[in-house]
Amino acid sequence: MNRRTLFGIIFVVAALLKLGDMWGIINLDWLWQHPLSAYFGPLLILYIGIELIISRYEHYRGQWLQRPVPFGDEGKRICCSASFGADEYIFRGEPFRGARLDAFFGGIRLDLREAIISEDEEIDIHTFMGGVELLVPKNINVIVKSHSFIGGVGNETTTNMEKDAHCIHVSASNILGGVNIKNKD
Repeated sequence: MNRRTLFGIIFVVAALLKLGDMWGIINLDWLWQHPLSAYFGPLLILYIGIELIISRYEHYRGQWLQRPVPFGDEGKRICCSASFGADEYIFRGEPFRGARLDAFFGGIRLDLREAIISEDEEIDIHTFMGGVELLVPKNINVIVKSHSFIGGVGNETTTNMEKDAHCIHVSASNILGGVNIKNKD
């Protein structure tokens, strides 16, 4: 049984008990006179509020709307934007030539793990109360330049020490938003 079902059962039983007490079917006066009962309601509401906030940030596979990769003019730089939603773009063997990602009250996941990256590329990211997740290949180095206000960039990639390793230069501007960059599965 998941937590939502358990909370639903608790609320239904509590509502039925309260209605039974109001209609005179059962007497619950003894319950309301207990000293701990004054703390039970606020603590339950606090717990449920925290649970709803935390569960909202869990990643569910179904939350991402997979979209075709929007190639720009002549197959060059792509432009992606998400407003009030979550979009996922996956490169499956296509060449990557840079990107501009705008997340406004939404999220973008850009998966470049199977992309063909033959030279250094640049990704410009702009977020406002949104987020971007970049998944890059392990043979690529990532260099981050960030200008953030109440937000930031998390770079969880490992550095490739090979001389001929290409770089992705990430330039991120975040306002109440963030970027997460990974090269692990």
